[in-house]
Amino acid sequence: MQIRPGNPEFLDLPWEHPISEWVHSRIVDMPTGVHRHPVRFVAYEEGIYAIKEMPVFLSRREYTVLVALEERTHRAAEPAGLVLRGWLDPHDESSGAVVTRYVEHSFPYRRLVSGTGFGARRSQMLDALAGLLVELHMSGCYWGDCSLSNVLYRFDAGGIEAIMIDGETSELHPSLSRGQRMQDLEIMKENLAGEMADIAAMNDEEIFEADLGLGEDIAGRYEALWAELTSELVIARDEGYKIRERIAKINELGFAVDDIEIEPTDSGGVVRMVTHVGGRTYNSDRLIELTGIEASENQARLLLSDLNYHLAKYGDTTATAKSVGTFKWLTNVYEPLVKEIAAIWHGDDPIQGYCDFLNHRMALATAQKADVPNDQAFQSWIAEGFPGFSPEEAPVAPSA
Repeated sequence: MQIRPGNPEFLDLPWEHPISEWVHSRIVDMPTGVHRHPVRFVAYEEGIYAIKEMPVFLSRREYTVLVALEERTHRAAEPAGLVLRGWLDPHDESSGAVVTRYVEHSFPYRRLVSGTGFGARRSQMLDALAGLLVELHMSGCYWGDCSLSNVLYRFDAGGIEAIMIDGETSELHPSLSRGQRMQDLEIMKENLAGEMADIAAMNDEEIFEADLGLGEDIAGRYEALWAELTSELVIARDEGYKIRERIAKINELGFAVDDIEIEPTDSGGVVRMVTHVGGRTYNSDRLIELTGIEASENQARLLLSDLNYHLAKYGDTTATAKSVGTFKWLTNVYEPLVKEIAAIWHGDDPIQGYCDFLNHRMALATAQKADVPNDQAFQSWIAEGFPGFSPEEAPVAPSA
């Protein structure tokens, strides 16, 4: 067993038996998708963990990929351990297992399915999967088996976040060629067409009624986002402001900029700018830096907007005043409301509840054409049954 620090030792589990035969007090039922390998969930004080059983070579590959991805992206399952049953044939289905932390507040894609497709959530699903593929490819990860079942989803303010949970077919490279990326997209389109056809069959619908174009739509959004993030910018030497605009645009899409290359062209009068883009963590990293709050990217964007609204409203504009104002927002506004939301709200992610409340407050202010105090907006949110973001609304994160 290889167990990473901060996790339980898992020694009290009956590893002498395949996980499908386990009868143990730590086993819990959690929502999950369809998997080609056995998966069980166990609960410890440290959290809930998923155990996936596979042959040794697949277990080693997935564990290695997930460990390496931790330094490249936040959109993959967090590995906790690798288990090898040395007394079994390494090709045996039960010879290895990968242990990962369960993705909090997540759910499988079938929770979003309406009829034979994704209904009003379709656009959010497209953006989520396209963004996930772009981020993985920019991290040098060739997935090799992108499908709806190999992803977990969670609500992220007004959008949806997608997290890769299956890396047994993945490969890591310094960078991916266009051919590798296009092959990954083709596999994705084929897998999604099959899954949507299965959904139609389960609903006794004809195949032509299935959302077979889902993968094509995702590929289109992927191409647009990839082009936005990787295109070169050629500017005159006195147009430095366009560099700032370019960085702001990338940040607006949620991605951080690792570094910038500026090279003179042959003419000498203009320069070529190439940006090296990091993970989609610009706002979440900024929120942690300012407040210590860990949130997903769109949630962080909304919380930062609320913080800036508070700072502007109360005149906290200097560097010192901003530090004091941030502390006041955190202790007098955010933390009390999140605590109350956790006690009365029907959801399991109080940060998402706070984002729902902010969305409701904005709707009230728009209708009244005036600011609405938090207390008034909060009581209205409760009275109306904790309304969230409408599925028809555009996601908070802009699309390319």
